Amino acid sequence: MATMRLRYVHEYVDRHGRVRRYFRKGTAKRISLPGHPGSREFMQAYQAALDGYEQPGPTPIGLDRSPPGSLSALIASYYSSAAFKALARITKATYRTEIERLRREHGDKPIALMRREHVKKIVAAKAERPGAANKTLRIIRMLMRFAVDEGVRPDDPTMGIRKIRTRTQGFKAWTDDDIDLFETSFPVGSRERLAFSLLLYTAQRRSDVIRMGWQHVRDGKIAVMQQKTSASLWIPIHPALLSVLTATPRDNMTFLVTAAGKPFSPAGFGNWFGDSCREAGLPVGYNAHGLRKAAARRLAEAGCTSQQIMAVTGHRSLGEVERYTREVDQVALATEAMSMLEGKTETSSG
Repeated sequence: MATMRLRYVHEYVDRHGRVRRYFRKGTAKRISLPGHPGSREFMQAYQAALDGYEQPGPTPIGLDRSPPGSLSALIASYYSSAAFKALARITKATYRTEIERLRREHGDKPIALMRREHVKKIVAAKAERPGAANKTLRIIRMLMRFAVDEGVRPDDPTMGIRKIRTRTQGFKAWTDDDIDLFETSFPVGSRERLAFSLLLYTAQRRSDVIRMGWQHVRDGKIAVMQQKTSASLWIPIHPALLSVLTATPRDNMTFLVTAAGKPFSPAGFGNWFGDSCREAGLPVGYNAHGLRKAAARRLAEAGCTSQQIMAVTGHRSLGEVERYTREVDQVALATEAMSMLEGKTETSSG
């Protein structure tokens, strides 16, 4: 294995001809590091020094079963890092799913020996599923940048590797016909209609909708603390949603509960709502997030500015909401242009 280059680690040869290593950051005193770079005892001491301790602290999650210097060991260190701990709970869960899949497939491989061609090969193996391939590339890139930041690697082997281009527009945005079909299939008072109305008329993600309850309703608005962004929102209750909520019992902490009367998990809700879409006659590809896109599209069609749409959806950047605005503007402008052309044609004929 190639020699690992670690940040703040220095070495010298003592009077007996032995190579000694120590950790020193800034003007702080030296901290001796036992063993060789990449060994378990060395990496534990190094991590403890990075954290500000002279003695090794608790072993990062998974490090005790990870080969020193391996991708698995890096993942264990990442889980213990401030960067990972600062993520929202729903984001941590999403990242863990992808990271653990990568660990199962390549966890025993040494980080120091990973090259650009190796990354390309890993990504290419999923080329038939571009979305999965791009997720894998994103996770590897994140871990490699963490490795560079921690001094475990001198460079990022994902540099310059591009995502696989896809033709998909992401989650399928519902049309008004799709919305009418679902409403026709499930009447007010049904759990399906309640879920549908909360998604469409609050424009929130499934992870936020499943946590809504009567305790969040005040003065004709629903309070939302978005799990993904931590954005705090107050969403005015649309009349159509109000009629559905009026038919909703007040004996649970959340509006939506499973058949067993328990709160949904995000994944469980997604699967159940997807099945409901199939039951309504909608094809595969229609899901909860598509209603969030439909809500943004409807706001744009109503003449809302990008900032007004963001105030409802909680998006942090203008990019996504401006796409809806551009699409709506294009239709309106094209209609206006053709009407002008039609008028000019009629005048010429007369």
